[in-house]
Amino acid sequence: MLNKALMLAGASALVLGAVDAHAWKQNTHKQIVIDAVSYMQANPSETEFAKLQSVADAAGISVQEFGEILGQGAYDVDDFQDTYICGAVTGDCQYAPVWSLGASVVQYTSYWHFQNHTRGSDAHGNDIGGYNYDLLTVWGTVDNLAASWLYGDHLDDGNGGMDGWWGRENSKYNTYGITEANYRQGSSSSKSMYDDFEEIPFQPIDNLGQYWYSQFLATPSAQTLGFVMHTTDLLQPHHTWTTSDLNHAQWESWVSDYYFSENLNDFDLVASAMNDFTAISTSSDDIRPLLTEGGAFSYSVGGMVLSSEDHSDRLQVAKQTIPHAIAMTIHILNHALSRL
Repeated sequence: MLNKALMLAGASALVLGAVDAHAWKQNTHKQIVIDAVSYMQANPSETEFAKLQSVADAAGISVQEFGEILGQGAYDVDDFQDTYICGAVTGDCQYAPVWSLGASVVQYTSYWHFQNHTRGSDAHGNDIGGYNYDLLTVWGTVDNLAASWLYGDHLDDGNGGMDGWWGRENSKYNTYGITEANYRQGSSSSKSMYDDFEEIPFQPIDNLGQYWYSQFLATPSAQTLGFVMHTTDLLQPHHTWTTSDLNHAQWESWVSDYYFSENLNDFDLVASAMNDFTAISTSSDDIRPLLTEGGAFSYSVGGMVLSSEDHSDRLQVAKQTIPHAIAMTIHILNHALSRL
């Protein structure tokens, strides 16, 4: 137990600088996890808080410090430089649009952070797919601009793989062989699926969560468990309706701005939200059914924030989705701690 506790308390890395990654804002991701830990502390008889406390004690840190470390992992996922897209003509591979490197814009890793509840299964065989520009049912200027900028571009698949015109290629990271393979999680893929951005069927975020959860179970660490918590993007309606536009960034800024003043993390609402999830069976290591429940919830209640900027409309959605994001995090933590 002690060794695992020390591994769990390892400091989180990969803090590479904040970007607007078209997800819950990074501070919101972190706060949701911190609030989940605080809820567990306030409700020890209903959660696995005793085990969480023992892990923190064995590591020589407070419960609050443990929550900070987990939250930082959730924060860091938006900064991953694990997804490079290469130019159709030049073969030049980048992790964000060339003209925006170092600016406050989306990185390509964000395209793994969706679960499209407006459609069914995808080309990989997942029950619900991820971002695929060609199959979006709602979209906006940001989606169109990205597809135009990246038209015909392909996913970096390493040296000797796909290339640009005249065989040009400067592969920088085998995204297909590493990132996509990690997020495949029992589905099937081929390189041809990733040769034109506008038709790429990105793997859904529940597969991302499952990959990092399997890494946590294999070698428990606070960092990998924190990475799993980034799946609270499933409670952000734009990630389940699936668009990079339609008030996407504005809504997330609003949530960040009003998180505390509007008491979006109301523990009474979290307690109610806990009952809307099916706890993960202790005999199963697959957390995707739980994650999909979160996505289905945000899809069912959150559509109005794609079109409305009204404060009361946003408040109505946030008062449902943030408590459910916290509750989903608690369910994941309960299962993870039960396995230690």
